Amino acid sequence: MDFSHTSVLYQETLDALNIRPDGYYVDCTCGGAGHSRGILERLGPEGRLIAIDQDPEAIEVIRERIGSDERVTVVHDNFSHLSSILASLSIEKIDGIMADLGVSSHQLDTAERGFSYHSQAPLDMRMSKQGLSAADVVNGYSEKELTRIFREYGEEKFAARIAKHIVDCRSRGYINDTLELAEIIKEAIPAATRRSGGHPARRCFQAIRLEVNGELEKLSGTLDTMFDSLRVGGRLAIITFHSLEDRIVKRAFNDFCKGCECPPQTPVCICGKTPRGRLPFKKCQPGELELENNQRSRSATLRCVEKIKD
Repeated sequence: MDFSHTSVLYQETLDALNIRPDGYYVDCTCGGAGHSRGILERLGPEGRLIAIDQDPEAIEVIRERIGSDERVTVVHDNFSHLSSILASLSIEKIDGIMADLGVSSHQLDTAERGFSYHSQAPLDMRMSKQGLSAADVVNGYSEKELTRIFREYGEEKFAARIAKHIVDCRSRGYINDTLELAEIIKEAIPAATRRSGGHPARRCFQAIRLEVNGELEKLSGTLDTMFDSLRVGGRLAIITFHSLEDRIVKRAFNDFCKGCECPPQTPVCICGKTPRGRLPFKKCQPGELELENNQRSRSATLRCVEKIKD
């Protein structure tokens, strides 16, 4: 299978993980195995990599590209189940975890997956190819629910107008086509706005994808598990692609690094809280050369936290 994907912030992520040759590492979103291959190049014979992905097509490619390496364990699952995955492998602590939260180039460029508003395809957007689909959301959610996800997940200021227009249009027939939905969204947005700010459907397609895959909830609910799974000195590196994800990661990482929470007027600390982590750097974004070679990297942000205390 031709699973094309250009790894974003490749060298920066590998450097952030500070890979030990004998360490145990997890790639939570292995995809085309780009970052995973880089991790393996830095691992010695005693090292180990757990390569996770929920996309069955990605798993097929991962097994083909790196599955024969005896240091690799390939797991078809969502990273939100990290705790049970590690328990099933009898692994208590690991040295590093990474996750690239973007949609892969393969998923975007394979029209029938339904992620793109540029290609005609059934409304799908399921990374795992199972469960709730984009068509279910578009045709089954109430106007109020659609407004909420467009506003919260897409940060779309015309959320209410778009939701109302979708409900009006679907009353005349089922909406199951990506280009049809993109045109409906475009019709709902004022003409002056449509002429600027990129494709008018971009924010709503993002919102639907996040809803279909439960991405923000899974991320928010798993960051503590990821950090707790690290041994002291281990690092967690996350690549995000929009402000909602980045905000969740930034807040969690800052909380890991937070110390005493006593009021300023308290002469001696009584809460007993000390930092469990430190930030090796604030954040990292693509440079000019990467942006020139890969336009899809333009919104990527890498953040990293190192565990300094259990």
